[in-house]
Amino acid sequence: MTLEAGQPAPDFKLPADDGKAVHLAKLKGAPVVIFFYPKDDTPGCTIEAIDFTRLASEFAKTGARIIGISPDSIADHCAFRDKHKLGVTLAADEDKAVANAYGVWVEKTNYGKTYMGIDRTTLLVDAKGQIAKVWRKVKVEGHAQKVLEAVRAL
Repeated sequence: MTLEAGQPAPDFKLPADDGKAVHLAKLKGAPVVIFFYPKDDTPGCTIEAIDFTRLASEFAKTGARIIGISPDSIADHCAFRDKHKLGVTLAADEDKAVANAYGVWVEKTNYGKTYMGIDRTTLLVDAKGQIAKVWRKVKVEGHAQKVLEAVRAL
């Protein structure tokens, strides 16, 4: 399943690194940035999370929430958050149900080896719960700034 702009964002409720659950339906009324990333504390994922953290106050000025989702555990998320002083919500999708619902749990190939993994993807969900924009196969350098510009344009 491939989600596109204009479609409703699939609802989810996942445990988060702050000890609470993040429930998309309860965030209606403000934009939500959801960035799916493969693994905590890997080079690209670290750069992406740090960039979103660096711009978190600018996102907050728009009322937007930022949620990073990966299949890692809450314990891994907390270690990642603490090590890099991250200021974004990290949600654990250990059974990959949300990644599947968003179409980002895909077959990948690396050095001739095929495996299942997260296709680095970011979605901007508008205040009504509709997908406003989708970035697929994200290149992390400068990505958070592009997402911020899209949030400001809503």
